[in-house]
Amino acid sequence: MTSPADPPIGGASSGQRRLKLLAVTACPTGIAHTYMAAEKLSQAAESLGVDMKVETQGSIGAENVLSDNDVREADGIIIAADKDVDRSRFAGKRVLSVGVSEGISHPERLIEQVQSAPVHDGSGAGGGAGQPSGGGAGGGGGRERSVAYKALMNGVSYMIPFVVVGGLLIAVSLSLGGHTDPKGGLVIPDDSFWMHVNQIGTIGFTLMVPILSGYIAYAIGDRPALVPGMIGGWIANTGELYDSKAGAGFIGAIVTGFLAGYLVLWIKKVKVPKFVQPIMPIIVIPIIATTALGLFFIYVIGKPISWVFEHLTSWLSGMTGTSAILLGAILGLMIAFDMGGPVNKTAFLFGTGLIATGNQTVMGMCAAAIPVMPLGQGLATLIRKRLYNEQERETGLAALFMGFFGISEGAIPFAAARPAQVIPANMLGGAVAGAIAGMAGVKDAVPHGGPIVAVLSAVGGVPMFFLAIAVGSVVTALTTVTLVDLSERKRRGAPLVDAPGGLAPVLAGVGAGSGVTSGSATAGGLRKAPEAAAPVPAAAPEPKPGSEPGTETEPRTGTEPETEPFGEVLSGYLTEQTVQVRLAASDKEAAIREMAALLASTGKVNDVEELVRTALRREEQGTTGLGEEIAIPHAKTDAVDSPLVGFARSPEGVEWGSLDGTKAKLIFMISVPEAAAGDEHLRILALLSRKLMDPGFRERLETAPDDAAILDVLREVR
Repeated sequence: MTSPADPPIGGASSGQRRLKLLAVTACPTGIAHTYMAAEKLSQAAESLGVDMKVETQGSIGAENVLSDNDVREADGIIIAADKDVDRSRFAGKRVLSVGVSEGISHPERLIEQVQSAPVHDGSGAGGGAGQPSGGGAGGGGGRERSVAYKALMNGVSYMIPFVVVGGLLIAVSLSLGGHTDPKGGLVIPDDSFWMHVNQIGTIGFTLMVPILSGYIAYAIGDRPALVPGMIGGWIANTGELYDSKAGAGFIGAIVTGFLAGYLVLWIKKVKVPKFVQPIMPIIVIPIIATTALGLFFIYVIGKPISWVFEHLTSWLSGMTGTSAILLGAILGLMIAFDMGGPVNKTAFLFGTGLIATGNQTVMGMCAAAIPVMPLGQGLATLIRKRLYNEQERETGLAALFMGFFGISEGAIPFAAARPAQVIPANMLGGAVAGAIAGMAGVKDAVPHGGPIVAVLSAVGGVPMFFLAIAVGSVVTALTTVTLVDLSERKRRGAPLVDAPGGLAPVLAGVGAGSGVTSGSATAGGLRKAPEAAAPVPAAAPEPKPGSEPGTETEPRTGTEPETEPFGEVLSGYLTEQTVQVRLAASDKEAAIREMAALLASTGKVNDVEELVRTALRREEQGTTGLGEEIAIPHAKTDAVDSPLVGFARSPEGVEWGSLDGTKAKLIFMISVPEAAAGDEHLRILALLSRKLMDPGFRERLETAPDDAAILDVLREVR
């Protein structure tokens, strides 16, 4: 409710100015919810006599951007978003942060609530995604897990450029300026050009760990958490600070990132005098959090790390007389576990120390295991592309290059993003490589690993050395894609069905009307032939009114027009071929599969399974059931060759988790390639989202008797 000092809703009295509000709407994909929330808020503001300007942050970029003057004159700001929105520009203003679905379902309530919302203190990120919103699926535990995962991904995304740039510079400098040396491994002459290139790359690698920690903390505690997160990450990676010969590496960075973020959140809850509040986010919080976290790591966490390092070294020393296969497997496990952390360094330094005694076989085991992680993870991105986004696939290519030069850190972004799947796969592949090298008596005369040492003639038993690396890398790649695939299916509750090669999945859990089967397996994942995407006969949609039975699925020849002659629908992205009068599916997943099959009938879907997976992943971020009996499942994925829009009606309605409790009867499915983000077609999709907020437009869609009539109604979207 409004306080006496607050401007009233509307502007009924001539002595009072109209309430001026601002809003920002955004959703993870920026296709539908963003614009529907904007339209609903604008409509509610107009009906209440409130002046409102709404900034939309969609796939086409920010539109109707709020200026400094807008913010200065505003009485309050509503952020309806399911992703981070920069709130630093709203310092000193009342800010209400909710999920984007709230902006669609309860715009009037938000306009009332913002008038008593707390004044923003000026910290940077936040809004929407990390904030609890009214309604929505899942309890507090689910929200916390979502925030933690999002924070981890934020850190990984900022870390990846440092890994790639640093790793590639080191690799290039070693290959072009280095030579083998029994004491120093691959050595670059001091003060040479390539030494300077190597040093620049080393700086990138040095920054990698604190960047990971800092941006995990930033995603949780906003800007005040950035400094303690980065300094904490630096401490974690500097073993000398806590008497350890090796730092805690990326695992330590993940720990310090979360500790810093949640520590800052806790400090923010402390009540302080009003005169102290302005300096809290820039001075008080960073200093207290940095000092507390740094000392905690040095005196509490660091000591056990040092203890582990020392005792592992002693334990390995006692195993030198055991089976070479067993010792190789153990060293491979250790090398692969934390990639630069204390366990990895223990194994590496153990092998390095024995070179001086004339025992080169232990280093040979380590050298075979060192490149397995980056090579295996890079290979995984090639054999199952659909499990990885574009950034991960690019990182995979860089990891392959780094693996050749024995830079195991190339796999860290994958291990940080999916530790439960990637670390076990790395360890299994490393153990296999180490065991094979031990069995074959492979020798390495320099303290370095990877194929590069064999190319430079530092390895004895070269054929078996390469075999060990190849087998270990393949084991890591296949284990990774299997575990990631299982994890995704477990999250969705879908069973894993065997397919050729034991890895390629087929669509499972298909409901009525969703008879999509898998295509052949290729190196890039499952590929679906267009003609195979039609629903199976048992779940086939009803014939369109006025058509003969069987004509519905006949392929087009390519010569007839796809739309009526008096105008395209949504720039041609929606055609009569992608309209279905009656949807057969009775649940959400089956409906998405049936809609994917409808889009596949155009021949422009190259991977139906990936399209379905991407759409379902989007549903996990938040329902696309928008209320008002509307659902717009959508996906940005290279499983489609060009933008596609499908539409179907469900007379009985499909339960979609809409906040207003209505079942979805009007269902649009939108899919665009990754590279198409920002194109003009997204503007048209934004218009569609806004138009669906018009009750008259929805009624005409519901009552249109056939495909042609539906297309006529959709031509109103201009």
